[in-house]
Amino acid sequence: MRRALKSLGLFVAFVVIFTLSRHAIPHGTSTTTTASVATTSTSSAPGTPACLAQDFRGTYNLAQGATGTVYASITLTKVSGPLCTLRGWPTLTLQDRTGAILSSSTIDLPTSNSPIQFPDTAANHAPASLTLADGALVRFDLAYSNVPTGTQTCPSVQTISVQLKKGGGVVSVTPAYPPQPCNSGAIWVSPYFANPAAS
Repeated sequence: MRRALKSLGLFVAFVVIFTLSRHAIPHGTSTTTTASVATTSTSSAPGTPACLAQDFRGTYNLAQGATGTVYASITLTKVSGPLCTLRGWPTLTLQDRTGAILSSSTIDLPTSNSPIQFPDTAANHAPASLTLADGALVRFDLAYSNVPTGTQTCPSVQTISVQLKKGGGVVSVTPAYPPQPCNSGAIWVSPYFANPAAS
């Protein structure tokens, strides 16, 4: 009798352990990247809003050229507002010295057939979600051709308006030396990534 009860107890324990193991919740991992000098969190808090252009200041970083392609970057510094998230690519609008909008197009990279590779390898990665606090630095790289085609003239860009997302506000950036993108103002841009100075 005692042996039968002991066997029954072992069987019940086995069933309980087996049932619990089938309903265990697996531990997930976060792929969110934090780009901030003010927080060490590696994932965004629930309900963290998207970043707004009004909370950022932009700086154009001087360009370098290679075989007809000029490479540059824009650093965005978060100067106000709550913790926010940023992901994807910027949309650029170019203006001349009179404020007139120039013909241009923003081309997102990387793609499966990317025509160029940015010098900074971080710019060639797929978009990552960035969680930004005040003081955070985030960057995107850009490139354009400075070789005119035929009788085409390459306009001189006085101001670059950066939309963090389509339809949103803009961060106005004034380069020290006006860029002159040819090919109807075609500019390749990288996704946003954490600026090295922020780490």
